[in-house]
Amino acid sequence: MDIKKSLNQFLEGKSNNKGRKPDERYASFDFCYNHFYSFYKENRLLELANEKNLQTSCLQLGFYLASWGMMRGSSFLLEKSVRNYKNLILAISKMNPKLWEIDVKNYNEENISFLLNCKQQIISALGKEYKPSDTLITKIMLGVFANIPAFDQYFRKSLKVHSVNKKSLLKIRDFYEENKNVFDSFKIYTFDFLTAKETDIIYTKAKLIDMCGFIDGQ
Repeated sequence: MDIKKSLNQFLEGKSNNKGRKPDERYASFDFCYNHFYSFYKENRLLELANEKNLQTSCLQLGFYLASWGMMRGSSFLLEKSVRNYKNLILAISKMNPKLWEIDVKNYNEENISFLLNCKQQIISALGKEYKPSDTLITKIMLGVFANIPAFDQYFRKSLKVHSVNKKSLLKIRDFYEENKNVFDSFKIYTFDFLTAKETDIIYTKAKLIDMCGFIDGQ
């Protein structure tokens, strides 16, 4: 795998996309992550789900998921309105702030337990009866916390991981450690929605690995 080439292709674009630009599809992650990260950074996570912010929080997450392909085909989300995310936003607002501090480089026993517990909380909030997939769950975790790559078909194929469990997370950590110098050489800042300029929020290693696996798997 040519990591540097894959990351640059994600940033610059290929034949079927125009890369990472403020008005293009990939920036949907930036705006979603900026929204949730800002509440974490300002120590007001509970406000994500109050009367003032609930609708915006639902819209941010809902549009990001739609933009990233989670409302097509047989997905149960296709039949839901944006209000469907109300319970999920409420759950996120009560989650441990530590989830925003976990990244691939510190996937230890304790933090992996936090991630797997977060997965279960998301399943409960979405509704176990809908049997939400690992692809959906990890895309939510990526867009909100940026602490795990999205386990879509391309990422699974590239990294040769399947279910989200301790084994797969340790494999991702090892992949990062083996290629640390390359990943650490990339410093990407999210776009601001209003100005389209870069913020001071940096892409996590999990996000970089997600980008790399997505392109390589294609």
